[in-house]
Amino acid sequence: MARIPYYELDEKDQDKMELVGRAPKLNVIRIMAHAAYPVLNGFVTLVAALLAEGRLDPFLREMAIIRTGLLCGSEYEVFQHHKMARRMGMPEEKIRALAVGSTSPVFSEVEKLVLGFTEEMVTRRKASEETFKALAGHFSPARMVELAIVVGCYVMVSMFLMTFEVDIEQKHG
Repeated sequence: MARIPYYELDEKDQDKMELVGRAPKLNVIRIMAHAAYPVLNGFVTLVAALLAEGRLDPFLREMAIIRTGLLCGSEYEVFQHHKMARRMGMPEEKIRALAVGSTSPVFSEVEKLVLGFTEEMVTRRKASEETFKALAGHFSPARMVELAIVVGCYVMVSMFLMTFEVDIEQKHG
């Protein structure tokens, strides 16, 4: 059970009602709605941009998000993004292999580099020179930056979810 009550919107929260009304009905949003509107709006806008407007290949993005959630221990994040990966058509073999990470033989060279970059950012707070250069051989600076933003954002989301013990919707009603 979440550590604080889920936010209940009312008519005086018109800005939040509009924003939350456009967002998926997820418990993470229902907890974040306690934040002031500019903070909530900034978060929702960033996540929406990463998921819908980014230039990073969607499969690679989801692999990085799921691997980040796994490394951070965020069950909610992993659950939600496993669902997204399946809806996108990611092979189940690859979804399962994300628990192993960059050393799994099921991943392509680029996928292993993305996962290695993610693993190093999460566990060491910085990608090594070797990993950075190898990935830069395949990615433009824009895609490298976007990947780093994705990983950093989902470390923050994972910490948030675990701190507030946000319930997984399908598992907890």
